[in-house]
Amino acid sequence: MSEPVLIKTTQDGRKVEVIDGWVCLAGAREADSLIPMDEHPNRQAIARAVPGATHVAGRIPLRHDEAAIAQGALSAAQRIFDASPAGITQRIRHATWAKAHAEGVE
Repeated sequence: MSEPVLIKTTQDGRKVEVIDGWVCLAGAREADSLIPMDEHPNRQAIARAVPGATHVAGRIPLRHDEAAIAQGALSAAQRIFDASPAGITQRIRHATWAKAHAEGVE
């Protein structure tokens, strides 16, 4: 388990952090990856609501500098390898879902 990495604090005072490979809002998991605005289906509404947003993590829009911090923390969390049977099973499951998603399964 690694230390939480603070990305930003929302206007209402909640912390957006990367905790154990997840972008979290007030400690609750939001996303395990960032989506560039160009690829987000609701990019126009997000751009109107949050000018300057370049990425989205779940329902959290991020500016370029915030996205860089988040991506760095997510990448660092992925580099930590859990060699236990449960950890290996988790990695295989993630790889299987990523392949299925890339082939069009939702």
